[in-house]
Amino acid sequence: MRPIVFAFISVVMITFGDVASAQPWKSVAPSSVGWSVERLTAAQEYAASLKPTAVMVVQNGKVIASWGEVSRKVNVASVRKTLLSALYGIAVSEGRIDLGSTLADLGIDDKPPVLTGSEKQATVRDLLMARSGIYHAAAYETADIREKRPERGSHATGTFWFYNNWDFNALGTIYRQQTGEDIFRSFAEHIAGPIGMQDFSARDGRYVTERQSEHPAYPFRLSARDAARFGQLYLDGGRWNERQVIPEAWVRESTTAYSVTDRGSMGYGYLWWTLNPDVFGPGAVLASGYGGQAIAIVPSKHLVVVQTVDLDENASGVRTSHFVKLLQQLTTATR
Repeated sequence: MRPIVFAFISVVMITFGDVASAQPWKSVAPSSVGWSVERLTAAQEYAASLKPTAVMVVQNGKVIASWGEVSRKVNVASVRKTLLSALYGIAVSEGRIDLGSTLADLGIDDKPPVLTGSEKQATVRDLLMARSGIYHAAAYETADIREKRPERGSHATGTFWFYNNWDFNALGTIYRQQTGEDIFRSFAEHIAGPIGMQDFSARDGRYVTERQSEHPAYPFRLSARDAARFGQLYLDGGRWNERQVIPEAWVRESTTAYSVTDRGSMGYGYLWWTLNPDVFGPGAVLASGYGGQAIAIVPSKHLVVVQTVDLDENASGVRTSHFVKLLQQLTTATR
C-alpha cells in the first residue's frame, strides 16, 4: 500500500486565453486541522483495496492527503456531463443559450426514427435534468442504459427522470451550435485556464459518434489534481481567487435536486448527482463516471474528494457505492 502523501503540489500554468494567476496547491498536516490520522489511514486502506489510480482529499483549499498517481490523466466517463454543465452556466449567463428553448426552436432532430413533434417540445432545461422523455438510441451508452431505456413515447416531456445519454449528447450538440465553440477548447479557455489546471489541454477530449444517432458523446481525460480544482471551484461558489468563473447562481441552481433517482438517496440536478443531506449535510453533490470516476463536494466539511480509475489497469473499476462509503469514512475522520 502506498503511504499517504502530504505533499506540496506545484502548478504548471496553462497559457490559453485569459488565464488568472494560479497559486500552487498547498498541503497541511491533517492532525493540525482536526483530522484523525487513525481514521484517515483506515480510509486510505479501504481506498487501496478498491485499486483506484488516485485519490485526493482537499479541505479549505488545501491538500489533506493524496495517494496514487494524481497527475495521471484518465477517461473520466460521465463526469464529462458535469463539466458540460459548468460551460452551460457560463453560456446561459451570457445569453447565448436559453434554458426555455425547445428542440423545435433549436432545430434539433436525429436519425430515423426521427423525433416526434411531442418530443421536440422538450426544453434545454428538460435535457439538463434528464427529463426529456426522448428515448432515441444514443452514442456511448452502457449496456445497462440500453436495457433500461423506456419505450419511445412512454413518458411525456418533463414528467419522468431517466439517466439518458440521448439528453446528455444532444446538450453537447446544442452547446456547439449555439455558442459556435468546440466543447474542449471552450473548457480549456473558460475553465481549465482560469483555475490553473495543471494537466488538461483541449487535446484531452474527443467526440464519439455511433451510427444510430447524429449526436456524439464528448469524453474528457482529466487528472485527479485537475478534477480537484474543478471541485474546489464549485465548493467556492464558482469563484477562483478574485474571478467569478462560473456564475454563483448557476452553481446553486445546477446542484439543486429536481428528481428522485434510482440510486437510493441520490437526487439529480443539472448533470450533477446530489448526495443524502442526512449523511453528508446540505449541498453535498457528486460528479460520477463509469468505473469509479468521482468528484465529490461536501460543503458542511469544506471538503472536496476526487477519485480516478484507469480501467485499462483496473478493468472492474470501483462501484459508486464503494466510493460513497469511502467518502463517509473521510467525512467522519474530520471535525
